[in-house]
Amino acid sequence: MITIKKLSKIFRTEEVETNALNEISLTINEGDFVSIMGPSGSGKSTLLNIIGLLDSASGGSYELLGQEMIGQKEKLKSKARKENIGFIFQNFNLIDELSVYDNIELPLIYNNVSSSERKKKIEHIAGVLGISHRLKHYPQQLSGGQQQRVAVARALINDPKIILADEPTGNLDSKNGNEVMELLTDLHANGSTILMVTHSDYDASFSQKIILMKDGVILSEKLNQRNVDVLVTSKN
Repeated sequence: MITIKKLSKIFRTEEVETNALNEISLTINEGDFVSIMGPSGSGKSTLLNIIGLLDSASGGSYELLGQEMIGQKEKLKSKARKENIGFIFQNFNLIDELSVYDNIELPLIYNNVSSSERKKKIEHIAGVLGISHRLKHYPQQLSGGQQQRVAVARALINDPKIILADEPTGNLDSKNGNEVMELLTDLHANGSTILMVTHSDYDASFSQKIILMKDGVILSEKLNQRNVDVLVTSKN
């Protein structure tokens, strides 16, 4: 699904050149649940942004579903992003002036989905995530956990092939954070491919594989054998 080879990202100012990513190579297969960990400045969010086609690499190769993304025009990258990737952010990134319904609807509008089909999809995903009774509310009327559920609904509404989660529990208390992680676990069990950046060892324990980064390089990749065994058992 994702194949990265010798990916680099260099930030330059007049006085300083910083290697945010230093020839990283990585493969994410369909159905994987991978966590990326590391201290601030390790390059994990930069990597996630490049994979999400929100930022451009300085060099190397990034193939998404067999198509090279490095050097592509923004129009093609925007199309690939809308059709294949769902984002869940730490700060939810909901639009305060829009209702829950309208926030979830936005990606469908961008993809030119008909009004009747939008309504059907929104009501379905709201039911799945337990927020049907909140569709007419506004983000500021919701708890942090409810806002993140809306963000998850928005991320899933176009049936993305991969979900990118950037510190999805970072602004939540432990109860709401645990609910979000259980939700991601359920999505993964139902076939979603998830790549998550996190500082939390607890959150990372829900994933199949943990990648540790530091100073723009991958230090290690470790399988969480318990979760791999559970996934294999559930598929058999």
